Amino acid sequence: MIKHRQTMQILGLLLFVSFLTSCASVSETYAPDGKKAYALNCSGVARGWDKCQKAAGDLCSGKGYEVVDKSSEEFSSVSGSSTSGFFGGKTHERSMLITCKE
Repeated sequence: MIKHRQTMQILGLLLFVSFLTSCASVSETYAPDGKKAYALNCSGVARGWDKCQKAAGDLCSGKGYEVVDKSSEEFSSVSGSSTSGFFGGKTHERSMLITCKE
């Protein structure tokens, strides 16, 4: 029982660390004018606009990019539970839509 609990705690810690070091998530889409675009999401406590900006720069390979849309919502509560009790926190929703310059 103790070994299982330690394993779960280690897995939880690894998941938390990977959350803190995560970068922006990216999906390919289209801008309102029909050009190929990228939707970037850098929501969460450990992510910020810098993660979206870095991902946009990497996607556009040094050509530069234009921000078509950018949104940010205030903190919203998140909660959950595990075998070790309840937890809660806040998150921040951030996303932007970009097109690469040609």
